[in-house]
Amino acid sequence: MDVDAGIKIIIVLAVLAANLPFVNQRLFAVLLLPVSMRGVRKSLWLRLFELLVFYGMVGVVARAIEGHIGMVAKQSWAFYVITFSLFLVLAFPGFTYQYLYKRHG
Repeated sequence: MDVDAGIKIIIVLAVLAANLPFVNQRLFAVLLLPVSMRGVRKSLWLRLFELLVFYGMVGVVARAIEGHIGMVAKQSWAFYVITFSLFLVLAFPGFTYQYLYKRHG
């Protein structure tokens, strides 16, 4: 795999993972919520927790792709703050769909 293909895979994966908590009512897009919560929308806090977990998963995949392409660069705390901020920006379409888009009917 070359560098360009790795970057494209990471970007597509990040966009999908960032919006996944906002486009469904399942926990981590797989698990049904407990019976008492069915029919009720997930809370924002649960969605943010899912977003944090998905950020970590995308980071692990990105690090594996980077290791496959070449040497893995050492990162400081600033890298993780900036990439999480970008991940939040990528989640904006899903957030808009879930909380700001007015549904009729």
